[in-house]
Amino acid sequence: MLRLISRALLAGALGCGLTALAAPAASAADAICYNCPPEWANWGAMLKAIKADTGIDVPQDNKNSGQSLTQILAEKASPVADVAYLGVTFGIKAKDAGVTQPYKPKGFEEIPEGLKDKDGNWFTIHSGTLGFFVNKEALGGAPVPACWADLQKPEYKGMVGYLDPTSAFVGYVGAVAVNNAMGGSLDNFKPGVDYFKKLQANDPIVPKQTSYARVVSGEIPILLDYDFNAYRAKYNEKGDFAFVIPCEGTVVVPYVMTMVKGAPHPEAARKILDYVLSDKGQAMWAQAYLRPARAVELPKEISERFLPAADYARAKPVDYAKMEAAQKGFAEAYLNEVK
Repeated sequence: MLRLISRALLAGALGCGLTALAAPAASAADAICYNCPPEWANWGAMLKAIKADTGIDVPQDNKNSGQSLTQILAEKASPVADVAYLGVTFGIKAKDAGVTQPYKPKGFEEIPEGLKDKDGNWFTIHSGTLGFFVNKEALGGAPVPACWADLQKPEYKGMVGYLDPTSAFVGYVGAVAVNNAMGGSLDNFKPGVDYFKKLQANDPIVPKQTSYARVVSGEIPILLDYDFNAYRAKYNEKGDFAFVIPCEGTVVVPYVMTMVKGAPHPEAARKILDYVLSDKGQAMWAQAYLRPARAVELPKEISERFLPAADYARAKPVDYAKMEAAQKGFAEAYLNEVK
């Protein structure tokens, strides 16, 4: 599992009712990208590279996928964002809501079918595998958890974090993963909801925003997160970090980009989207332990740092169309029974 994820049908996401967040000031930038946070998926380095190679200044933006879509919908009559980076279900939902416009960047044809909208309303730029991002030094002597069931043990009280699954895409991915692992399905989220209800006894930390720095600092010893963030910490930060693919199994998912309909800076938007799919852009994602969307082989020095293929065999794609259809129902159940 050191290549691209399996092809699958992909589809939309939850229409969120979140309060709109303040948008970056367009007057101070050449283009605006919603949900391009510097601590996530190497976006900090990517934005600097875009500036250096194209001259386009794109501010950092710390929204999550749900907040970004909510903002884009609120601004539909007068768009602020030019492009957006979203979990796949939110990308499809944006298209279904009529707030994207078609664009096929250079390299679009190399993205496997099922990982892109045929007209270019959204397309995968990279993917990741959901698991445990662990700061081993912050465990207080407890062992590194190996399974979903371990997180409910008393020795991990106050140590487990996961992003809000009703707002952040990675949070929902974690919910899908644990639900499947506990015997549920995309037609039945009861096992996942029951798991989160039981986990409440361990006082989990549930932020809405990317929490990489909070794991590195030890504030959140165990975070449900992607392999690329855990490997980034393991090989680039001071400390002792690990990535765990739970023994019961997990999921792999793509992240996509889209051009916002009525983008204020359409030429800059197109150049940004070309860049993230370019040879250099895809190589940058790979160097940050992300699976490139195009058929790019991971460099040997990177692939050797991943967990063994036997561990990745426990990570599976899902029916993303069904995942989207189930998202609203799961969110309602979570809000009613867990929060």
